Amino acid sequence: MVRVMASGVFDILHTGHISYLEQAKAMGDELIVVVACDSTVRKRKHEPITPEAMRAQIIGSLKVVDLSIIGNDGDMFSTIEKIRPDIIVLGYDQTFDENELKNELRKRNIGAEVRRANECSEDLTGTRHIIEKIIRSGLKQ
Repeated sequence: MVRVMASGVFDILHTGHISYLEQAKAMGDELIVVVACDSTVRKRKHEPITPEAMRAQIIGSLKVVDLSIIGNDGDMFSTIEKIRPDIIVLGYDQTFDENELKNELRKRNIGAEVRRANECSEDLTGTRHIIEKIIRSGLKQ
C-alpha cells in the first residue's frame, strides 16, 4: 500500500485543487491531505475565508481523498512524521524548495519521495483569481 500526502490551504475549492488531488491520488493507494491551519494561512497567505475545520471537512468529503487532517502550526515535519507517507506531492505552485524538503526528510529519517503535480490549465484555478473576479464583478456582501 502506497501512502501519498498532499497539502494546501484549500480556501475556495476550485478545479486546480481537484486536479492536484487527483494527480496525487493517482500516485498511490491512499491519499491523506493536510489542510493548513488558520494560523499558518494567516502567516503565509491571507486571512482565511473559511475556517480550518470547514476546509478539512470539504476536502475530506471528496471521493479522491481518503483522509483529511488539519496541520499544526509550526513544525510541518511533525505532521509528516505522524503520517509517514511514501510520497509527498507538492502543488505546481507551492513555494517549497524541493531540495530543502528532501534534505530535511533525510535528516529525520523519513524515506518519502517528493514529487510535484502538473499545472491545471483551466481558467480561475487560483483562489486569488477567483476573489479578484468576484471583486471586479461588483458583487456586494
